[in-house]
Amino acid sequence: MAQAMPASAIKICGLSSPETVDAALAARADYLGFNFYAPSPRHVTLAAVAALGARAAGKAVRVGVFVDPDDELLGAAWATGALDALQLHSNEPPARLAVIKARFGCPVWKALSVASREDMTRAAAYRGAADLVLFDAKTPKGALPGGMGLTFDWTLLADRPQGLAWGLAGGLTPLSVGEAIRQTNAPLVDTASGVESAPGVKDPALIAAFCAAARST
Repeated sequence: MAQAMPASAIKICGLSSPETVDAALAARADYLGFNFYAPSPRHVTLAAVAALGARAAGKAVRVGVFVDPDDELLGAAWATGALDALQLHSNEPPARLAVIKARFGCPVWKALSVASREDMTRAAAYRGAADLVLFDAKTPKGALPGGMGLTFDWTLLADRPQGLAWGLAGGLTPLSVGEAIRQTNAPLVDTASGVESAPGVKDPALIAAFCAAARST
């Protein structure tokens, strides 16, 4: 009898309301993402994150998502007491991650956009600097850096550097996450737009369906 694969951890990203935080917790998501990038439809204020993060304290890992953040924003976000980890989602170099990790003493994730093998090999530079590398689809120039519902060629993951904790993002939905896990053995799957009824509007039913599909693989 074949041995079952361990279940993938689940991150629901871009949560912005008490109802959807509660839905993610009820669906037993392992990680909740809160978006601090102002142009995003999923952006939340510091005050909102403080309340939402308190709601999830001790129930899931709370991840702040940033795009080239300055020290002031990172400090203000961390001071809310609502975050357990920080995720950087732009062109931040490994040295920047190391500085942030030393300052806040928490896990620091790096999202990397992937469209080719060359993009995949860039991840090696983050070994030792990032606690987790999140492989995401590359978005068109001028578009938001993530949350666009785009996927990439999952076969490229075969070329990922070894010795890195990693996760898979990019266009995952309740209908596709099971196949994504079967093809890639991703230890973590991340969704944002894939559980929305409109940009930035999370759907509790889709959150539940996504988590159920990820766990049934």
